[in-house]
Amino acid sequence: MPCIIIIALLGLPRLAIVLTVLFSDYIGQAYQTTMWPLLGFFFAPFTTLAYAGAINEHGSVDGLWLIVVIIAVLADLGVFGGAGASGKSLRE
Repeated sequence: MPCIIIIALLGLPRLAIVLTVLFSDYIGQAYQTTMWPLLGFFFAPFTTLAYAGAINEHGSVDGLWLIVVIIAVLADLGVFGGAGASGKSLRE
């Protein structure tokens, strides 16, 4: 079961957020308000999940969890950057 969840997290982060919110309180325990997870759903889904994992599993974002959150931020930025680069090649 954890392998299926990890595959969903990597392949479909927004679906993973929706399923996590529907079937557990994992996101709710990490965030105090609904604004940050909602913004994270649209703009930074990998970071939202990584931060929730860090808070729920470790209690803070430090050590190895800091590295996980940084990689998630870079993955979110890469998604935006990749979309921009592919748009340029269509115009040429």
